[in-house]
Amino acid sequence: MNYKIAVLPGDGIGPEVMGEGTQVLKQIAKIYGFGVELEEGIVGGASIDAHGKPLIDSVLKLAKGSDAVLLGAMGGPKWDGLDYSIRPERALLALRLELGLFANLRPVKLFSALASASTLKREVVEGTDLLVVRELTGGIYFGQPKGVTMLPDGTERGVNTEVYTTPEIERIAHVGFQAALRRRKKLTSVDKANVLEVTELWRKVVTRMHKDEGYAGVQLEHMLVDNCAMQLIRNPKQFDVMVTTNMFGDILSDEAAMLTGSIGMLPSASLGGKVGMYEPVHGTAPDIMGQDKANPLATILSVAMMLRHSFDQGAAADRVEKAVEVVLDEGYRTADIQEPGRKLVGCKEMGRLVREKIEDRG
Repeated sequence: MNYKIAVLPGDGIGPEVMGEGTQVLKQIAKIYGFGVELEEGIVGGASIDAHGKPLIDSVLKLAKGSDAVLLGAMGGPKWDGLDYSIRPERALLALRLELGLFANLRPVKLFSALASASTLKREVVEGTDLLVVRELTGGIYFGQPKGVTMLPDGTERGVNTEVYTTPEIERIAHVGFQAALRRRKKLTSVDKANVLEVTELWRKVVTRMHKDEGYAGVQLEHMLVDNCAMQLIRNPKQFDVMVTTNMFGDILSDEAAMLTGSIGMLPSASLGGKVGMYEPVHGTAPDIMGQDKANPLATILSVAMMLRHSFDQGAAADRVEKAVEVVLDEGYRTADIQEPGRKLVGCKEMGRLVREKIEDRG
């Protein structure tokens, strides 16, 4: 079996962490006897510098023609002054929309060795293992009308529209329910149904599906988003799978990421179309770009998600994830997760250590 992967490193530390991720991918492919064909393209700020826009047609064609996309973060202060329509992040939204990626999976699992790296007490966070299922192509980021207009009195008015249809809610809810069935059989649907009619519909549809679509084996609870934000800090271990809207998922998944000690530890998968897209949750971190300080583990764990979800290589994914766990258990840390008494290493060394543990497991 041979898999074609579009590699889009992005901006800032993206190329550095991507380099470690692709080395792991090549190594694990060799061990498990499948082929990988990697073709690189530029997106985001790098594409703006080269072509004047964040995503060009040939790179979109590359993504659509691949078996999976491995993506780095995009953006940075250099491009903050550009119009919204051509900022680096527009490439990410366009890729999600063009590839039909309506479901974003963000696993939030605390490695035991990092329990003291979290800003919360060990007894609160230890054992945290939840999955955020975020709707990705609807909601306020895509709803119409939107924009800023000038009013007759000279003031400006900004509008964004939060909109969901029944089919959009149904398809993301199916992903949430099915994920819960594979895990601990509990689904928390997060909304703001007491204020927003659009999420009143969300709650109504999810409730109906639980009753009528064969998901009686899943415990369903509804939670208002403000309460959910509080509960994530108060008792994160109460959650198994969480399903929610585009904007709420964007915010809550970053909050949940900090339970693990660093946003640099979290991978993600965007699914729904023929081609899955995999990316670390963290940003471009231009302040440490080129200094060998970045944490590559989120990208390496994103490679594991790609192995599992796009290529059905579960054993290979398990091996990568176990190697990361062993490296952390042995006390190696990049700067973002460094603790007193631990061994500080750079991006390249962390990648090398993971590859060493992958090899050792043979």
